[in-house]
Amino acid sequence: MQRQQSFDKPTRIEGSSYIVEGIEAQEARNTCLLFSPKEQSSGSLAKSLKIFKKHDINLVHIESRSSVRVPGYEFFVEIDSTSGSLGKAIDDLRQQCSYFNIISRDYRDNTSAVPWFPRRIRDLDRFANQILSYGAELDSDHPGFTDPEYRARRKYFADIAYNYKHGEPLPHVNYTKEETETWGIIFRNLTKLYKTHACKEYNHVFPLLVDNCGFRDDNIPQLEDVSNFLKDCTGFTLRPVAGLLSSRDFLAGLAFRVFHSTQYIRHPSKPMYTPEPDVCHELLGHVPLFADPAFAQFCQEIGLASLGASDEYVEKLATIFWFTVEYGICRQDGDLKAYGAGLLSSYGELQYCLTDKPEHREFEPTVTGETKYPITKFQEVYYVAGSFECAKEKTIKFANSIPRPFGVRYNAYTQSIEVLDSKHQVSNLMNIIHCEFQILQNAVEKLRV
Repeated sequence: MQRQQSFDKPTRIEGSSYIVEGIEAQEARNTCLLFSPKEQSSGSLAKSLKIFKKHDINLVHIESRSSVRVPGYEFFVEIDSTSGSLGKAIDDLRQQCSYFNIISRDYRDNTSAVPWFPRRIRDLDRFANQILSYGAELDSDHPGFTDPEYRARRKYFADIAYNYKHGEPLPHVNYTKEETETWGIIFRNLTKLYKTHACKEYNHVFPLLVDNCGFRDDNIPQLEDVSNFLKDCTGFTLRPVAGLLSSRDFLAGLAFRVFHSTQYIRHPSKPMYTPEPDVCHELLGHVPLFADPAFAQFCQEIGLASLGASDEYVEKLATIFWFTVEYGICRQDGDLKAYGAGLLSSYGELQYCLTDKPEHREFEPTVTGETKYPITKFQEVYYVAGSFECAKEKTIKFANSIPRPFGVRYNAYTQSIEVLDSKHQVSNLMNIIHCEFQILQNAVEKLRV
């Protein structure tokens, strides 16, 4: 199977985690400011708004809330960047604030701005339909391009993904006999190779998917069943998507332990080939290892590192993802084993990748992230990791080198991203960690008794 999945340059997505649903986007003209005045009084907001009036700035939206960064309140304003003297207004406002940040929808025009990223898990709804290719439409070289029934079926799957919102039950699909037969061909061929070619973590989980999620050659598992299984294992969940997302958007989902999964299946005329990720790639390639705690954390670390990063670093992270989560190989008991989804869902490349034909290099994020790769043929180079844990530690170290004026943390209780950019926040987090450490210390003491 030759697999074509590109991580194109990301497009800006309208919206912010602070803006309520229903507010009309102003294309790429709007800039968002988040600030907390030094003087916390009843007239502090009015004083700040006078600055915008002075410089003829049009405000699109205003919000206020208790601040987690500094004692008191913070304000969020969305402004029309084409109005007035924005630069002068920002300079004046900074002088009055103890905290100030710019969240621009077109951050390339403002070097001090941070690109928008989802802060709450429901914010993933904002870009779920911003696919780069495929979906209901097919390229002319797609095996199903001239098949009206297949194209109609693809529209059915695309509509399901477009209409899905976070919190809803995952859509149940009644697969056709032909689709199930296509799945069966792929399933039977690949399962012959897993015991000898796949990593031990994959082979540990796969039988559990057979028992709990209906993984067998005469049945295509439902995303809802698989997602519930993964959630019980590692907190990962699935959500339907119509096609390829941008690098930025796809990686942002991983930060929440959310994997955007397709539900359609490849064209029956070429069951061992697909020019795009399909349900076979998702369920047979990706899903099993999302149930492994070390691998799940590794994927989430890549997602967290992408939040608020520049396009340059997002592309490096996407390349690291390509050579690990998609086409990664690891050493186990002196042998090379596959753990990348692109390998585990490709009968031909799964056999090829472990031979002496391709080049095998040691996984180093700084080098891996700069490597060019083909998307329409087998890989010429594969990166080998000693273990998921080793790959994770190296990736975290690389992530820490990404220039961002803040840190991020995923709060599993609220399913939200906490942006750590003030001493007050860091202090509160240290107190939480101290409490957790005391729990661990107490448990260790009990084990010693």
